[in-house]
Amino acid sequence: MPQETRSHKELQDISEEIKLQKIEEPALAVPLDLLSEEEAAKPSKKAKRKRGRPRKKKLEAKKEDRKEETRLPALPEEDKAPVAIDPLQQYLREISKYPLLTREEEERLTKEYYKTRDPKIAYRLVTSNLRLVVKIALDFQKFWMQNFLDLIQEGNVGLMQAVKKFDPYRGVKFSYYASFWIKAYILKFIMDNWRLVKIGTTQAQRKLFYNLRKEKERLDAMGFEPAPKLISERLNVREEDVIEMEQRLSGGEISLDAPIKDDSEELHRDFLADPGPKVEDQVARREVLTKLRSILEEFGKDLKDKERVIFYERLLAEEPLTLQQIGQRFGISRERVRQIEERLLKKLRKYLKERLPDAENYPLAIEAS
Repeated sequence: MPQETRSHKELQDISEEIKLQKIEEPALAVPLDLLSEEEAAKPSKKAKRKRGRPRKKKLEAKKEDRKEETRLPALPEEDKAPVAIDPLQQYLREISKYPLLTREEEERLTKEYYKTRDPKIAYRLVTSNLRLVVKIALDFQKFWMQNFLDLIQEGNVGLMQAVKKFDPYRGVKFSYYASFWIKAYILKFIMDNWRLVKIGTTQAQRKLFYNLRKEKERLDAMGFEPAPKLISERLNVREEDVIEMEQRLSGGEISLDAPIKDDSEELHRDFLADPGPKVEDQVARREVLTKLRSILEEFGKDLKDKERVIFYERLLAEEPLTLQQIGQRFGISRERVRQIEERLLKKLRKYLKERLPDAENYPLAIEAS
């Protein structure tokens, strides 16, 4: 009994010592002197967690600051329109996607198309030469300062025409042959649209349109005065054509409804010459016509039978009778009616000369006689 009690007391004392040790000593599973230097230098997980939180907050704050810096200012409502795309740049970007053909591929495709007329082959030939059209159109841009795509479009039409007409067995490279068709269509478009009124309607005008300025510069460099006569001799055209082309190229287009000056109410059309007859000529002709009508009425009073019918119903009528109709009315031949008409005209001319001596000066009198 006392042994059991003693042992119980011993157990209580041991437990009390263990509790005191847990409170006073640090809770280390392994003594520090047994740890390696690296492991001892490493902070504990709790220390990492405590130390990492403020650093993480700082990094997030920096990121937010950068976002604020890079963020663009808000546009007003009227500026939120879609960005305008340059059609020319977009077109050049698109045609650059089509691969170019080698000499062997071009020769093979042109021969196949010449035999089969396959649209797929024609499409390949056209798309592979679209950059050639742009290159040629650049040479003519100085003549057409408006939309450059207009020249490219016309050149593409010429390229398609070249594909249709090309004969691969002539020993000519397709791109060389197509360049002439492309130039021809571009030149025609420029001449048709250079002015509201076409100026390249004849071969001489087309020659002057493209060579007049060059020829004048060439003569000036040689020390000659570029006179119209000298230019016409060198270009083998008429001098009148040279003068006309110079006036057309140097002068701009003026609206007839535009005022002569900014502060004027008079229009250009008010000063155009009237292509009709002058007022003086109209009055003179009216007087002659009135006098001629009275003379003809006097002449017709003395006519009888056949001559009277021929005069009024054949010579002065709006819908004259034929010789056959007059011959049937009087029972005579056509030849006899013609003889009577000829004799009547001679008598009328003689009568007019007597009553109207200056009849030759008036066209109306001569036509009526």
